[in-house]
Amino acid sequence: MKPKISLITLGVDDLDRATRFYGEGLGLPKHDVEGGDIAFFSLEGTWLALYPREELAKDIGSTVTTQSGFSGITLAHNVATKSDVDDVLDQAVSAGATLIKPAQDVFWGGYSGYFQDTEGHYWEVAYNPYQDLT
Repeated sequence: MKPKISLITLGVDDLDRATRFYGEGLGLPKHDVEGGDIAFFSLEGTWLALYPREELAKDIGSTVTTQSGFSGITLAHNVATKSDVDDVLDQAVSAGATLIKPAQDVFWGGYSGYFQDTEGHYWEVAYNPYQDLT
């Protein structure tokens, strides 16, 4: 197996709302597909897909379709400067996200904060002065 994640799929309850959040709100490039109950966004090195939570649960053979509390997974977006962290968090909140943890200096020497998207998925926005993950 190659050390690569090619696609991240988020199960969502409201596909239209989630698509607007990521496309219009965060400005991710959307790719239209025929047959429509899925949204794709191209990212650098990977793709993000939004798919109805219930359909995703069926696809993996699960009956669990609700999300409550913390799922144990966060997604991360790394930026080049501390001020970029603040800018991205502001953009996400303006687009409808909930600020979970304001940006601050963190124990490992970086600067980061967290938001929760309109469907309950947690994102960290971080500046890492030791490793360029941008």
